[in-house]
Amino acid sequence: MSQSSSSPQSMGRRALETEPQYINSPMTSAAAFLILAVKDDSHSLATVRSVIGSTDDLIKDVQVRTIEVQFTCNVGISSRIWSALSGKPMPKELAPFKEIKGAKHTAVSTEGDLLYHIRAGSADLIIEFEKLLLEAFGDSVTALDDVAGFRYFNGRDLLEFVDGTANPVGLALPEATIVGDEDPDYAGGSYVVIQKYLHNMAAWRAQKVETQEAIIGRTKFDNVELPDATEGQKSHKTLCTIEDSQGEYDILRDNMPFAVPGKGEYGTYFIGYCRYLWVIEKMLERMFIGNPPPLHDRILDFSTAVSGVTFFVPARKFLSDLGG
Repeated sequence: MSQSSSSPQSMGRRALETEPQYINSPMTSAAAFLILAVKDDSHSLATVRSVIGSTDDLIKDVQVRTIEVQFTCNVGISSRIWSALSGKPMPKELAPFKEIKGAKHTAVSTEGDLLYHIRAGSADLIIEFEKLLLEAFGDSVTALDDVAGFRYFNGRDLLEFVDGTANPVGLALPEATIVGDEDPDYAGGSYVVIQKYLHNMAAWRAQKVETQEAIIGRTKFDNVELPDATEGQKSHKTLCTIEDSQGEYDILRDNMPFAVPGKGEYGTYFIGYCRYLWVIEKMLERMFIGNPPPLHDRILDFSTAVSGVTFFVPARKFLSDLGG
């Protein structure tokens, strides 16, 4: 490294250029997952660039209204719209979500150009932000899905197990989620995969607690990890553990339960942030195809994936530069 590139000024500029969005912010009591499709005409693309470029200002407009609760938002961009919006090459691993078809279950691939992952201490902030955001976009986008997540008892999902226990903490968190020198043009970014799962609650509740625990790989009441199976059917926990000769690879799960009781809909919105996209892809292959095949993750017998999209969440400066 040259002396000029290691000067305090150049290091400071690099830090600003690679400052991540709110990837590693703590979980909140409420969240929203807004998926948008962008119209392909030049006027719509110009509007979308402008709105994305003003993301930080819009976040601050909402943050300043409260000093008591947290509010953050991450913006993800899909491979389909990346070049048209930015005029730049895509991040190394960014690609459409790959459908994974197992012997019994399928991880479907669905549409989506933009992801707004909104976290807040109260739902009113989320609603206000989405209102302002969609007013700014106007008819340049179409909302494909808008899911309101909530924090269930003691951080549990609607299957009543604690969710997110395996998340990295401390310095391991940015190491697992933030792109580094392996893709220097997009350092500070993160890959994110979303899947919306609908649960068959009646079928799940018909299982004995011991059966549920064997499927998940943890005890239900006190969240104690059960031993890994060395052969045959493996638990959800084991299938989602990715290791190679370099060690274990973590991701950040910021999953949230969602429900529309009047329609009988109960589910989990999976959202995983990672430094290396292949890690989540490998997890999903193990879940849906099985390891060994055809021994799929038995949680899928009670949880159906109805969406699947991959995005890249670039550094904050990348977003602001889109505004021109």
